Amino acid sequence: MNLNIQNETARLKTVVLGQPYSIGKDPAVNETYDAKSYESVKNNTYPREEDIVAEMSAFEQVLLKYEVKVFRPLILPNCNQVYARDVAFVIDDKIITSNIIPERADEQEAYAPIYSKIAFNKIYNLPEKAHVEGGDVVLYNDVVFVGTYTADDYPNFKTARTNAYAIDFMKELFPNKTFVPLELEKNDTDPRKGILHLDCTFMPVGNGKAIIYKDGFRNPNDYNYLIDFFGKGNVFEVTQEEMYYMNTNIFSISPSVVVSEERFSRLNQFMINEWGITVESIPYYEISKMGGLLRCSTLPLIRE
Repeated sequence: MNLNIQNETARLKTVVLGQPYSIGKDPAVNETYDAKSYESVKNNTYPREEDIVAEMSAFEQVLLKYEVKVFRPLILPNCNQVYARDVAFVIDDKIITSNIIPERADEQEAYAPIYSKIAFNKIYNLPEKAHVEGGDVVLYNDVVFVGTYTADDYPNFKTARTNAYAIDFMKELFPNKTFVPLELEKNDTDPRKGILHLDCTFMPVGNGKAIIYKDGFRNPNDYNYLIDFFGKGNVFEVTQEEMYYMNTNIFSISPSVVVSEERFSRLNQFMINEWGITVESIPYYEISKMGGLLRCSTLPLIRE
């Protein structure tokens, strides 16, 4: 299998979709590792497996409708494997295995059959001190936007997932790319105040468009950089409440087709009416209670 991922929107050919089965018992509050899960466990609204299965099945049906080849990881007993994006990510023709938080390291073994289809010299494992997850890596052809957190209290946050060392490592691996670090707000317990991954506050869509939540960035200059990069008229800005429900975490099958959550009414209507994008809206609300949405559930392997 020849990997090829240059950006977030080119026509999708092959993808890994996470696994909804055998997710195990609900975590305790102190076992959660993101603010949305913390909130849903605390409020006793953590999703049931049958709801997760139904929502991921709806997602898979849309992918198959557009003739996308869908791989699934092996099912590990009592293991939450919904968010494939955290396990690994592809840049160009290389797959990088994330140094995910230790509590989730078992998930990686479920990808062995998929990795067996990839040439060994295209598989990269990060040095131990390089921390990065796929949700923080957003591709835009020759530019790679990377969500990060570089303050001294980095070790204190469960939601700080990508460090400066990982960005330096990727720069060496892809010397022809321009890497743009974007500092994210972090909060382990309040999902309205912190951003888990970059794709929870920013996402390119269509041709030269983007969805952005302004207050997800610690430094206003990072937000202003994105506005200048895409142009104010090409940006849809989401509110804090829309960010909370993860409006930026949609998933593009092509520049003209996007999979979105059915409750994202303002965003979906805007994409249809203003940008001429076909929106495949599906239920994904229950899955959002675990800290991620549509993009988080995918690991794209090949785009045109």
